[in-house]
Amino acid sequence: MHCALSATKYWGRPDTRPCRPTACARRLPSHRLQVTPGAVSRSPHASESSLVMSVHQLPSCTNDPAPFLLGVNYWPREKAMRMWKAFDIDEVHEDFALIAELGLDVVRIFLLWEDFQPDPRELRCSSLAHLLELADAAAAEGLRLDLTFFTGHMSGPNWAPEWLLDPTAAPHGGRPVVSRGRRQPGGIRNPYTDPLARKAALRMVRGIARSVGCHPAVWAYNLGNEPDLFALPPSAELARDWMRELSDAIHNVDPKHPVTCGLHTDSLTQDNGLRVDQIFAPLDFAAMHAYPMYQSWARGPLDPDVVPFACALTTALSGKPCLAEEWGGCTMPLGQPAGQRVVTATGQTQFMASEEDMATYVQAVLPKLVEVGATGAFLWNFADYSPSIWGQPPCDEYEHERSFGLMRADGSLKPHAEVLRRFADTNPSVAPASQRVMLKGTADDYYRDPSAHLRELYAEFTNTDPRERRTWDIPRVLRPLPGNR
Repeated sequence: MHCALSATKYWGRPDTRPCRPTACARRLPSHRLQVTPGAVSRSPHASESSLVMSVHQLPSCTNDPAPFLLGVNYWPREKAMRMWKAFDIDEVHEDFALIAELGLDVVRIFLLWEDFQPDPRELRCSSLAHLLELADAAAAEGLRLDLTFFTGHMSGPNWAPEWLLDPTAAPHGGRPVVSRGRRQPGGIRNPYTDPLARKAALRMVRGIARSVGCHPAVWAYNLGNEPDLFALPPSAELARDWMRELSDAIHNVDPKHPVTCGLHTDSLTQDNGLRVDQIFAPLDFAAMHAYPMYQSWARGPLDPDVVPFACALTTALSGKPCLAEEWGGCTMPLGQPAGQRVVTATGQTQFMASEEDMATYVQAVLPKLVEVGATGAFLWNFADYSPSIWGQPPCDEYEHERSFGLMRADGSLKPHAEVLRRFADTNPSVAPASQRVMLKGTADDYYRDPSAHLRELYAEFTNTDPRERRTWDIPRVLRPLPGNR
Protein backbone atom coordinates (compact mmCIF):
# COMPACT_ATOMS: atom_id res chain seq x y z
CA MET A 1 0.00 0.00 0.00
CA HIS A 2 1.60 3.23 -1.13
CA CYS A 3 0.34 5.15 1.91
CA ALA A 4 2.68 3.17 4.16
CA LEU A 5 5.63 4.80 2.40
CA SER A 6 4.54 8.18 3.72
CA ALA A 7 4.34 6.81 7.25
CA THR A 8 7.80 5.22 6.92
CA LYS A 9 9.22 8.50 5.73
CA TYR A 10 7.54 10.31 8.62
CA TRP A 11 9.04 7.99 11.21
CA GLY A 12 12.44 8.28 9.58
CA ARG A 13 12.69 11.86 10.86
CA PRO A 14 14.11 12.54 14.33
CA ASP A 15 11.38 13.75 16.68
CA THR A 16 12.45 17.08 18.18
CA ARG A 17 9.03 18.38 19.13
CA PRO A 18 8.82 19.89 22.63
CA CYS A 19 6.17 18.55 25.01
CA ARG A 20 4.50 21.27 27.02
CA PRO A 21 3.84 20.56 30.71
CA THR A 22 0.08 20.49 31.25
CA ALA A 23 -2.27 19.66 34.09
CA CYS A 24 -2.42 16.15 32.68
CA ALA A 25 1.36 15.82 32.46
CA ARG A 26 1.79 17.11 36.00
CA ARG A 27 -0.70 14.54 37.26
CA LEU A 28 1.10 11.66 35.53
CA PRO A 29 4.73 12.75 35.28
CA SER A 30 6.28 9.45 34.25
CA HIS A 31 3.65 6.99 33.10
CA ARG A 32 0.23 6.37 31.59
CA LEU A 33 -2.31 3.65 32.13
CA GLN A 34 -1.74 0.82 29.69
CA VAL A 35 -3.36 -2.55 29.13
CA THR A 36 -1.01 -5.20 27.83
CA PRO A 37 -2.58 -7.17 24.93
CA GLY A 38 -3.44 -10.67 26.02
CA ALA A 39 -2.67 -10.00 29.68
CA VAL A 40 -6.26 -10.15 30.84
CA SER A 41 -7.71 -13.49 31.83
CA ARG A 42 -10.16 -14.90 29.27
CA SER A 43 -12.26 -16.47 32.01
CA PRO A 44 -15.60 -14.86 32.84
CA HIS A 45 -14.90 -15.87 36.43
CA ALA A 46 -11.56 -14.02 36.72
CA SER A 47 -10.77 -12.86 40.22
CA GLU A 48 -11.00 -9.23 41.24
CA SER A 49 -7.25 -9.09 41.85
CA SER A 50 -6.49 -10.41 38.37
CA LEU A 51 -8.69 -7.74 36.84
CA VAL A 52 -6.90 -4.97 38.69
CA MET A 53 -3.41 -6.33 38.06
CA SER A 54 -4.04 -6.78 34.35
CA VAL A 55 -4.48 -3.03 34.02
CA HIS A 56 -1.05 -1.72 34.83
CA GLN A 57 1.25 1.17 34.26
CA LEU A 58 3.99 1.44 31.72
CA PRO A 59 7.45 0.82 33.21
CA SER A 60 8.37 3.49 35.71
CA CYS A 61 10.29 3.86 38.94
CA THR A 62 7.15 4.18 41.04
CA ASN A 63 4.78 1.62 42.51
CA ASP A 64 1.88 4.05 42.62
CA PRO A 65 -1.52 2.60 41.66
CA ALA A 66 -2.64 2.92 38.06
CA PRO A 67 -4.35 6.25 37.36
CA PHE A 68 -8.07 6.29 36.69
CA LEU A 69 -8.12 7.54 33.10
CA LEU A 70 -10.16 10.62 32.25
CA GLY A 71 -11.00 11.41 28.67
CA VAL A 72 -13.40 12.86 26.16
CA ASN A 73 -14.89 11.83 22.84
CA TYR A 74 -13.91 14.31 20.17
CA TRP A 75 -15.45 16.04 17.20
CA PRO A 76 -14.66 19.75 16.61
CA ARG A 77 -17.55 22.13 17.17
CA GLU A 78 -17.30 23.79 13.73
CA LYS A 79 -17.01 20.54 11.73
CA ALA A 80 -18.50 17.57 13.63
CA MET A 81 -18.31 14.51 11.36
CA ARG A 82 -16.74 16.58 8.57
CA MET A 83 -13.52 16.89 10.54
CA TRP A 84 -11.43 14.78 8.18
CA LYS A 85 -12.87 16.29 4.99
CA ALA A 86 -12.15 19.84 6.17
CA PHE A 87 -9.23 19.13 8.46
CA ASP A 88 -7.87 22.12 10.39
CA ILE A 89 -4.79 21.35 12.48
CA ASP A 90 -4.90 24.77 14.18
CA GLU A 91 -8.40 23.95 15.43
CA VAL A 92 -7.18 20.59 16.72
CA HIS A 93 -4.23 22.19 18.54
CA GLU A 94 -6.54 24.70 20.23
CA ASP A 95 -9.02 22.03 21.28
CA PHE A 96 -6.37 19.61 22.52
CA ALA A 97 -4.70 22.34 24.57
CA LEU A 98 -8.02 22.92 26.35
CA ILE A 99 -8.56 19.20 26.89
CA ALA A 100 -5.13 18.95 28.49
CA GLU A 101 -5.78 22.00 30.67
CA LEU A 102 -8.87 20.23 32.03
CA GLY A 103 -6.53 17.50 33.27
CA LEU A 104 -7.77 14.81 30.87
CA ASP A 105 -5.64 11.90 29.69
CA VAL A 106 -7.20 10.43 26.54
CA VAL A 107 -9.04 11.73 23.47
CA ARG A 108 -11.24 9.26 21.63
CA ILE A 109 -11.32 9.97 17.91
CA PHE A 110 -13.31 8.35 15.12
CA LEU A 111 -11.86 7.20 11.82
CA LEU A 112 -14.90 7.85 9.64
CA TRP A 113 -14.87 4.88 7.32
CA GLU A 114 -15.63 6.73 4.10
CA ASP A 115 -12.90 9.29 4.80
CA PHE A 116 -10.16 6.75 5.48
CA GLN A 117 -11.18 4.07 2.99
CA PRO A 118 -13.22 5.50 0.10
CA ASP A 119 -11.75 2.69 -1.99
CA PRO A 120 -11.88 -0.75 -0.30
CA ARG A 121 -8.47 -1.61 -1.80
CA GLU A 122 -6.46 1.10 -0.04
CA LEU A 123 -6.42 3.83 2.59
CA ARG A 124 -6.61 7.49 1.66
CA CYS A 125 -3.15 9.03 2.09
CA SER A 126 -4.45 12.50 2.91
CA SER A 127 -6.51 11.13 5.82
CA LEU A 128 -3.48 9.21 7.11
CA ALA A 129 -1.44 12.40 6.94
CA HIS A 130 -4.13 14.26 8.89
CA LEU A 131 -4.20 11.46 11.47
CA LEU A 132 -0.44 11.79 11.96
CA GLU A 133 -0.81 15.56 12.38
CA LEU A 134 -3.54 15.02 14.95
CA ALA A 135 -1.39 12.48 16.79
CA ASP A 136 1.47 15.00 16.89
CA ALA A 137 -0.91 17.57 18.38
CA ALA A 138 -2.02 15.07 21.04
CA ALA A 139 1.56 14.14 21.95
CA ALA A 140 2.52 17.81 22.25
CA GLU A 141 -0.17 18.21 24.92
CA GLY A 142 0.63 14.99 26.78
CA LEU A 143 -2.57 13.33 25.54
CA ARG A 144 -3.17 9.80 24.22
CA LEU A 145 -5.61 8.60 21.56
CA ASP A 146 -8.35 5.99 21.54
CA LEU A 147 -8.60 5.24 17.78
CA THR A 148 -12.06 4.01 16.76
CA PHE A 149 -12.39 2.13 13.45
CA PHE A 150 -15.37 1.55 11.14
CA THR A 151 -17.38 4.67 12.00
CA GLY A 152 -20.00 3.67 11.20
CA HIS A 153 -22.83 4.58 13.49
CA MET A 154 -22.51 8.12 14.81
CA SER A 155 -25.01 10.43 16.52
CA GLY A 156 -28.14 9.05 14.85
CA PRO A 157 -27.26 8.28 11.23
CA ASN A 158 -25.04 5.52 9.89
CA TRP A 159 -22.07 6.86 7.89
CA ALA A 160 -20.79 4.51 5.19
CA PRO A 161 -18.33 4.50 2.29
CA GLU A 162 -19.99 4.48 -1.10
CA TRP A 163 -18.72 1.00 -1.91
CA LEU A 164 -20.61 -0.43 1.10
CA LEU A 165 -23.99 0.98 0.07
CA ASP A 166 -26.79 -1.34 -0.98
CA PRO A 167 -29.79 0.57 -2.36
CA THR A 168 -31.89 -2.63 -2.30
CA ALA A 169 -31.40 -3.15 1.45
CA ALA A 170 -33.55 -1.57 4.13
CA PRO A 171 -31.80 0.93 6.42
CA HIS A 172 -30.75 -0.94 9.55
CA GLY A 173 -33.07 0.00 12.39
CA GLY A 174 -34.61 2.67 10.18
CA ARG A 175 -31.53 4.88 10.65
CA PRO A 176 -30.60 7.04 7.67
CA VAL A 177 -27.41 6.21 5.80
CA VAL A 178 -25.11 9.14 5.06
CA SER A 179 -22.41 8.97 2.42
CA ARG A 180 -20.58 11.77 0.59
CA GLY A 181 -22.26 14.27 2.89
CA ARG A 182 -25.87 13.43 2.11
CA ARG A 183 -28.52 10.86 2.93
CA GLN A 184 -28.61 7.85 0.63
CA PRO A 185 -31.49 5.55 -0.31
CA GLY A 186 -31.46 2.02 1.03
CA GLY A 187 -28.98 0.51 3.45
CA ILE A 188 -25.60 -1.20 3.50
CA ARG A 189 -24.16 -4.66 2.90
CA ASN A 190 -23.52 -6.59 6.09
CA PRO A 191 -19.88 -5.95 7.07
CA TYR A 192 -19.76 -9.16 9.12
CA THR A 193 -20.45 -11.40 6.14
CA ASP A 194 -19.72 -9.43 2.96
CA PRO A 195 -16.35 -10.63 1.54
CA LEU A 196 -15.37 -7.23 0.17
CA ALA A 197 -16.16 -5.49 3.46
CA ARG A 198 -14.22 -8.04 5.51
CA LYS A 199 -11.12 -7.73 3.31
CA ALA A 200 -11.38 -3.94 3.46
CA ALA A 201 -11.71 -3.96 7.25
CA LEU A 202 -8.59 -6.09 7.68
CA ARG A 203 -6.72 -3.83 5.27
CA MET A 204 -7.80 -0.79 7.26
CA VAL A 205 -6.75 -2.00 10.71
CA ARG A 206 -3.38 -3.22 9.43
CA GLY A 207 -2.76 0.00 7.55
CA ILE A 208 -3.62 2.24 10.50
CA ALA A 209 -1.54 0.14 12.90
CA ARG A 210 1.45 0.29 10.53
CA SER A 211 1.08 4.05 10.12
CA VAL A 212 0.63 5.15 13.74
CA GLY A 213 1.43 2.16 15.93
CA CYS A 214 4.84 3.58 16.85
CA HIS A 215 3.47 7.06 17.57
CA PRO A 216 3.77 8.07 21.24
CA ALA A 217 0.21 9.39 21.25
CA VAL A 218 -1.48 6.05 20.53
CA TRP A 219 -3.18 4.52 23.57
CA ALA A 220 -5.61 1.91 22.21
CA TYR A 221 -7.49 0.69 19.15
CA ASN A 222 -11.26 0.35 19.10
CA LEU A 223 -13.11 -1.96 16.69
CA GLY A 224 -16.35 0.01 16.49
CA ASN A 225 -18.75 2.52 17.93
CA GLU A 226 -21.93 0.76 19.09
CA PRO A 227 -21.68 -1.52 16.06
CA ASP A 228 -25.07 -3.15 16.58
CA LEU A 229 -26.61 0.14 15.43
CA PHE A 230 -24.67 -0.14 12.15
CA ALA A 231 -25.29 -3.83 11.39
CA LEU A 232 -25.99 -7.09 13.21
CA PRO A 233 -23.95 -10.29 12.93
CA PRO A 234 -25.72 -13.57 12.10
CA SER A 235 -24.54 -15.03 15.41
CA ALA A 236 -22.60 -14.17 18.55
CA GLU A 237 -19.98 -16.78 17.64
CA LEU A 238 -19.34 -15.19 14.24
CA ALA A 239 -19.05 -11.76 15.84
CA ARG A 240 -16.60 -13.09 18.44
CA ASP A 241 -14.46 -14.77 15.78
CA TRP A 242 -14.46 -11.60 13.65
CA MET A 243 -13.34 -9.52 16.63
CA ARG A 244 -10.53 -12.02 17.22
CA GLU A 245 -9.45 -11.87 13.57
CA LEU A 246 -9.37 -8.07 13.58
CA SER A 247 -7.59 -7.92 16.93
CA ASP A 248 -4.99 -10.46 15.80
CA ALA A 249 -4.43 -8.48 12.61
CA ILE A 250 -3.65 -5.39 14.70
CA HIS A 251 -1.47 -7.22 17.23
CA ASN A 252 0.55 -8.85 14.45
CA VAL A 253 1.53 -5.33 13.36
CA ASP A 254 1.46 -3.54 16.71
CA PRO A 255 1.75 -5.92 19.67
CA LYS A 256 2.13 -3.24 22.34
CA HIS A 257 -1.22 -1.42 22.21
CA PRO A 258 -4.50 -2.95 23.44
CA VAL A 259 -7.66 -3.48 21.42
CA THR A 260 -11.28 -3.11 22.54
CA CYS A 261 -14.71 -2.42 21.03
CA GLY A 262 -17.17 0.27 22.11
CA LEU A 263 -20.40 -1.54 23.00
CA HIS A 264 -23.43 0.07 24.64
CA THR A 265 -26.20 -1.02 26.95
CA ASP A 266 -28.18 -2.72 24.16
CA SER A 267 -25.58 -5.49 24.47
CA LEU A 268 -26.66 -5.88 28.10
CA THR A 269 -30.43 -5.65 27.64
CA GLN A 270 -30.75 -8.02 24.65
CA ASP A 271 -28.96 -10.81 22.84
CA ASN A 272 -28.23 -8.91 19.64
CA GLY A 273 -25.27 -11.03 18.56
CA LEU A 274 -22.86 -8.67 20.29
CA ARG A 275 -22.87 -10.18 23.78
CA VAL A 276 -20.28 -8.64 26.08
CA ASP A 277 -18.96 -12.04 27.16
CA GLN A 278 -18.37 -13.02 23.52
CA ILE A 279 -17.14 -9.73 22.03
CA PHE A 280 -14.66 -8.95 24.79
CA ALA A 281 -13.37 -12.53 25.08
CA PRO A 282 -10.65 -12.07 22.42
CA LEU A 283 -10.06 -8.39 23.25
CA ASP A 284 -7.84 -6.78 25.87
CA PHE A 285 -10.38 -4.82 27.93
CA ALA A 286 -14.06 -3.96 27.91
CA ALA A 287 -15.56 -0.60 26.96
CA MET A 288 -19.16 0.31 27.74
CA HIS A 289 -21.40 3.25 26.75
CA ALA A 290 -24.40 4.10 28.94
CA TYR A 291 -26.95 6.89 29.18
CA PRO A 292 -29.79 6.74 31.72
CA MET A 293 -31.89 9.09 29.59
CA TYR A 294 -32.25 6.27 27.02
CA GLN A 295 -33.01 3.45 29.48
CA SER A 296 -36.51 2.41 30.51
CA TRP A 297 -35.03 0.61 33.53
CA ALA A 298 -33.28 3.72 34.87
CA ARG A 299 -34.75 5.61 37.82
CA GLY A 300 -34.71 8.81 35.80
CA PRO A 301 -32.84 10.55 32.95
CA LEU A 302 -29.92 11.48 35.22
CA ASP A 303 -29.80 8.36 37.39
CA PRO A 304 -26.18 8.34 38.67
CA ASP A 305 -26.06 4.56 39.17
CA VAL A 306 -26.73 3.51 35.55
CA VAL A 307 -23.22 4.07 34.17
CA PRO A 308 -21.38 2.44 37.13
CA PHE A 309 -23.82 -0.48 37.08
CA ALA A 310 -23.35 -0.98 33.33
CA CYS A 311 -19.58 -1.16 33.84
CA ALA A 312 -19.87 -3.51 36.82
CA LEU A 313 -22.26 -5.80 34.92
CA THR A 314 -19.97 -5.81 31.88
CA THR A 315 -17.04 -6.89 34.06
CA ALA A 316 -19.15 -9.57 35.75
CA LEU A 317 -20.18 -11.01 32.37
CA SER A 318 -16.88 -10.67 30.53
CA GLY A 319 -14.27 -11.05 33.25
CA LYS A 320 -12.50 -7.96 31.85
CA PRO A 321 -11.74 -4.56 33.37
CA CYS A 322 -14.24 -2.05 32.00
CA LEU A 323 -13.81 1.51 30.77
CA ALA A 324 -16.80 3.89 30.85
CA GLU A 325 -15.93 4.98 27.35
CA GLU A 326 -18.98 7.09 26.60
CA TRP A 327 -21.51 8.76 28.89
CA GLY A 328 -22.94 12.21 29.59
CA GLY A 329 -26.01 14.00 28.30
CA CYS A 330 -27.46 16.78 26.21
CA THR A 331 -28.23 20.12 27.84
CA MET A 332 -30.55 23.05 27.42
CA PRO A 333 -29.11 26.48 26.56
CA LEU A 334 -27.35 28.41 29.31
CA GLY A 335 -29.71 29.49 32.08
CA GLN A 336 -32.67 27.35 30.98
CA PRO A 337 -34.15 24.59 33.18
CA ALA A 338 -34.35 20.95 32.16
CA GLY A 339 -36.96 20.25 29.54
CA GLN A 340 -38.10 18.10 26.66
CA ARG A 341 -37.88 18.49 22.92
CA VAL A 342 -39.13 16.44 19.98
CA VAL A 343 -36.43 14.88 17.78
CA THR A 344 -37.39 15.31 14.14
CA ALA A 345 -35.78 12.05 12.97
CA THR A 346 -37.68 9.83 15.40
CA GLY A 347 -40.69 11.89 16.44
CA GLN A 348 -39.87 10.97 20.03
CA THR A 349 -39.51 13.29 23.00
CA GLN A 350 -35.95 13.74 24.28
CA PHE A 351 -34.96 14.82 27.79
CA MET A 352 -32.57 17.80 27.93
CA ALA A 353 -30.83 18.52 31.25
CA SER A 354 -30.08 21.95 32.61
CA GLU A 355 -26.37 22.70 32.67
CA GLU A 356 -26.43 22.80 36.47
CA ASP A 357 -28.12 19.41 36.76
CA MET A 358 -25.64 17.91 34.28
CA ALA A 359 -22.78 19.13 36.48
CA THR A 360 -24.41 17.59 39.54
CA TYR A 361 -24.91 14.32 37.65
CA VAL A 362 -21.27 14.15 36.51
CA GLN A 363 -20.10 14.92 40.05
CA ALA A 364 -22.11 11.95 41.35
CA VAL A 365 -21.12 9.43 38.67
CA LEU A 366 -17.32 9.84 38.73
CA PRO A 367 -16.63 8.50 42.25
CA LYS A 368 -19.15 5.72 41.73
CA LEU A 369 -17.14 4.54 38.71
CA VAL A 370 -14.05 4.31 40.90
CA GLU A 371 -16.04 2.32 43.45
CA VAL A 372 -17.03 -0.35 40.90
CA GLY A 373 -13.44 -0.79 39.72
CA ALA A 374 -13.84 0.94 36.34
CA THR A 375 -10.57 1.89 34.68
CA GLY A 376 -11.63 5.34 33.49
CA ALA A 377 -14.37 7.68 32.29
CA PHE A 378 -14.61 9.37 28.88
CA LEU A 379 -17.35 11.98 28.52
CA TRP A 380 -19.47 12.45 25.43
CA ASN A 381 -18.81 14.96 23.92
CA PHE A 382 -16.07 17.60 23.67
CA ALA A 383 -18.21 20.45 22.32
CA ASP A 384 -21.67 21.57 21.34
CA TYR A 385 -21.91 22.04 17.59
CA SER A 386 -21.92 25.44 15.96
CA PRO A 387 -25.25 26.72 14.58
CA SER A 388 -23.44 26.99 11.24
CA ILE A 389 -23.72 23.18 10.84
CA TRP A 390 -27.20 22.66 12.28
CA GLY A 391 -28.56 22.26 8.75
CA GLN A 392 -26.32 19.22 8.10
CA PRO A 393 -26.53 15.62 9.36
CA PRO A 394 -26.74 14.73 12.17
CA CYS A 395 -27.71 18.12 13.63
CA ASP A 396 -30.56 18.78 11.20
CA GLU A 397 -32.85 15.96 12.32
CA TYR A 398 -31.26 14.78 15.58
CA GLU A 399 -31.45 18.15 17.29
CA HIS A 400 -30.42 16.92 20.73
CA GLU A 401 -27.03 15.87 19.31
CA ARG A 402 -26.13 19.56 19.04
CA SER A 403 -25.59 20.02 22.77
CA PHE A 404 -23.74 17.14 24.46
CA GLY A 405 -20.53 19.12 24.89
CA LEU A 406 -18.26 20.03 27.77
CA MET A 407 -17.95 23.27 25.84
CA ARG A 408 -20.71 25.45 24.42
CA ALA A 409 -20.69 26.27 20.74
CA ASP A 410 -19.32 29.73 21.55
CA GLY A 411 -16.22 28.20 23.15
CA SER A 412 -17.15 28.78 26.81
CA LEU A 413 -17.10 25.88 29.26
CA LYS A 414 -20.17 24.35 30.86
CA PRO A 415 -20.23 23.71 34.63
CA HIS A 416 -19.56 19.98 34.28
CA ALA A 417 -16.21 20.73 32.61
CA GLU A 418 -15.13 22.32 35.88
CA VAL A 419 -16.43 19.25 37.77
CA LEU A 420 -14.21 17.09 35.58
CA ARG A 421 -11.22 19.37 36.19
CA ARG A 422 -11.71 19.24 39.96
CA PHE A 423 -12.00 15.45 39.89
CA ALA A 424 -8.78 15.21 37.86
CA ASP A 425 -7.04 17.32 40.49
CA THR A 426 -7.75 14.60 43.08
CA ASN A 427 -5.50 12.17 41.15
CA PRO A 428 -8.02 9.27 41.14
CA SER A 429 -6.63 5.76 40.85
CA VAL A 430 -7.97 2.42 39.69
CA ALA A 431 -8.87 0.29 42.71
CA PRO A 432 -10.46 -3.07 43.47
CA ALA A 433 -14.22 -2.78 43.32
CA SER A 434 -16.01 -2.06 46.55
CA GLN A 435 -19.37 -2.63 44.83
CA ARG A 436 -19.91 -5.47 42.38
CA VAL A 437 -22.63 -7.15 40.37
CA MET A 438 -23.05 -10.80 41.37
CA LEU A 439 -24.46 -12.97 38.58
CA LYS A 440 -26.94 -15.72 39.33
CA GLY A 441 -25.44 -18.28 36.99
CA THR A 442 -23.36 -18.12 33.81
CA ALA A 443 -23.35 -15.60 30.99
CA ASP A 444 -25.43 -18.05 28.96
CA ASP A 445 -28.00 -18.08 31.76
CA TYR A 446 -28.05 -14.28 31.79
CA TYR A 447 -28.61 -13.97 28.04
CA ARG A 448 -31.59 -16.32 28.05
CA ASP A 449 -33.58 -13.35 29.40
CA PRO A 450 -31.16 -10.40 29.59
CA SER A 451 -33.71 -7.64 30.15
CA ALA A 452 -35.32 -9.37 33.13
CA HIS A 453 -31.95 -10.33 34.63
CA LEU A 454 -30.62 -6.79 34.21
CA ARG A 455 -33.60 -5.26 36.00
CA GLU A 456 -33.30 -7.72 38.87
CA LEU A 457 -29.57 -7.12 39.20
CA TYR A 458 -30.02 -3.36 39.03
CA ALA A 459 -32.59 -3.45 41.82
CA GLU A 460 -30.06 -5.35 43.94
CA PHE A 461 -27.23 -3.01 42.95
CA THR A 462 -29.19 0.08 44.00
CA ASN A 463 -31.14 -1.61 46.82
CA THR A 464 -34.40 -0.31 45.39
CA ASP A 465 -37.81 -1.67 44.52
CA PRO A 466 -38.18 -1.83 40.70
CA ARG A 467 -41.80 -0.66 41.05
CA GLU A 468 -40.56 2.68 42.42
CA ARG A 469 -37.97 3.23 39.73
CA ARG A 470 -39.66 6.16 37.97
CA THR A 471 -40.11 8.23 41.12
CA TRP A 472 -36.47 9.30 41.13
CA ASP A 473 -35.63 12.99 40.80
CA ILE A 474 -32.41 15.01 40.83
CA PRO A 475 -32.81 17.20 43.93
CA ARG A 476 -33.76 14.28 46.16
CA VAL A 477 -30.88 11.98 45.17
CA LEU A 478 -27.97 14.24 44.23
CA ARG A 479 -26.35 16.94 46.27
CA PRO A 480 -26.30 20.22 44.28
CA LEU A 481 -22.88 21.66 43.53
CA PRO A 482 -21.97 24.72 45.63
CA GLY A 483 -22.76 27.86 43.69
CA ASN A 484 -24.62 25.98 40.92
CA ARG A 485 -28.12 26.74 42.20
